[in-house]
Amino acid sequence: MSDEFNMSMRKFLKQVGVTSQQAIEEAMRNADATEGKTFDAKMVLTIDGIALEHTVTGKIEGA
Repeated sequence: MSDEFNMSMRKFLKQVGVTSQQAIEEAMRNADATEGKTFDAKMVLTIDGIALEHTVTGKIEGA
């Protein structure tokens, strides 16, 4: 793959990671009584034009 592709993909993934972490942290702060609870999480990535839909699931421990 080209350097331009790699750089644009890394930039997008960094933005996803940073903004997702911020959104999760804010939601946890605004939620009542999350300490000791485990939350199911799901991230869905889609890319129009190449028919990509990729789902990642996991768990997030409340704080």
